[in-house]
Amino acid sequence: MLTLARMDRQKEFVLRTLEERDIRFVRLWFTDVLGYLKSVAIAPAELEGAFEEGIGFDGSAIEGFARVSEADMVAKPDPSTFQVLPWSTSKGHQHSARMFCDIAMPDGSPSWADPRHVLRRQLNRAGDLGFSCYVHPEIEFFLLKASNTNLSPVPVDKGGFFDQAVHDEAPNFRRHAIDALESMGISVEFSHHEGAPGQQEIDLRYADALSMADNVMTFRYLIKEVAIDEGVRASFMPKPFGEHPGSAMHTHMSLFEGEQNAFADPDDPNNLSATARAFIAGVLEHANEISAVTNQWVNSYKRLVHGGEAPTAASWGRSNRSALVRVPMYTPNKSSSRRVEIRSPDSACNPYLAFAVLLAAGLRGIEKGYTLPPEAEDDVWSLTAAERRAMGFKELPTSLDEALQAMERSELVAETLGEHVFDFFLRNKRREWAGYRAQVTPWELQEYLDL
Repeated sequence: MLTLARMDRQKEFVLRTLEERDIRFVRLWFTDVLGYLKSVAIAPAELEGAFEEGIGFDGSAIEGFARVSEADMVAKPDPSTFQVLPWSTSKGHQHSARMFCDIAMPDGSPSWADPRHVLRRQLNRAGDLGFSCYVHPEIEFFLLKASNTNLSPVPVDKGGFFDQAVHDEAPNFRRHAIDALESMGISVEFSHHEGAPGQQEIDLRYADALSMADNVMTFRYLIKEVAIDEGVRASFMPKPFGEHPGSAMHTHMSLFEGEQNAFADPDDPNNLSATARAFIAGVLEHANEISAVTNQWVNSYKRLVHGGEAPTAASWGRSNRSALVRVPMYTPNKSSSRRVEIRSPDSACNPYLAFAVLLAAGLRGIEKGYTLPPEAEDDVWSLTAAERRAMGFKELPTSLDEALQAMERSELVAETLGEHVFDFFLRNKRREWAGYRAQVTPWELQEYLDL
């Protein structure tokens, strides 16, 4: 937690920067329960008051925040998240900056519907156990031609994995995107073309889980803005093309005790500590329950299919990309890099809630001393469902409906999200599933109209 003195210094830095950089607008950002970015712009002269009292708004107008009878809420800007947005006046933009907000009730208490608060609660629980949590995501997305509609998306190129794809629509897209990210203090480790036409991947350098969730929200905003600037569209839809792999957000996680990586054990052949093994076991044990949060859309389950380069069973393995949890290759004499990679989340999830349930599942494994099942040494995708069951690997949900049924029974997810978010999330997603089931798709018309 920030000390009051440090918070005051950060507020002073923000106010001084506004004046020195001639910032004309400050955008206060927060997310609703589903992970949609919300924003209110204020003039710099109003910011000092916003730091002291927050900005009041009607919470009943935001998905999942409040009923009409309890609508008053306050957005309190977090000065540690202040960054100047990268758009310059030469591009027709006025100078502006952004800060993430914590959402509070009128009496100053945190709003239980604030996804940032949900994650912070879980991080505090990890802190009570002596751990801090770091996250490093690999975020995939598609670049599409801007002239096509939602019903006929067309990739901007025909490239494949690691191809140096050249296309007329946005030849410098990744370079411009990385420049924009790094100008806002978001460090990029790698970027490359992914396996499907038009598909890109940008990997962010690890950070504490709360900062990383903020970074993911900023990432999605900047990527879309850069794409528009280059005359194309960016989509984080989990599976826009039936014939190509979908877009994941492979999430690397590690726990630290002070300066020591709690997942590393130099005496173990795989350099995996008992803490790491129990953490992985927790993620596997609760994988079905948390799936509706890490993969929250009907379309998410079009990605989690056999042959789609995404996990379909709760298994783990060393450097095994067909497993749900992969333990990356260990670099000798670099114990700080020991981590686990969870491969189910997609890039359209709410990162605050997704990181919260992943951490909660892992911590439950540590607290309860879960035993790690045998490693998946073979290609899990090539096994039949019966073979996976025989090896002790539980099948992951194959639809949003299955995932919601598992979530509804989960004490872990209810406790992690809190009653308000848990109930709203289930109600909202049940409506989404009902709406999806009522649709007659072009595939059905093609297959069945002549019956």
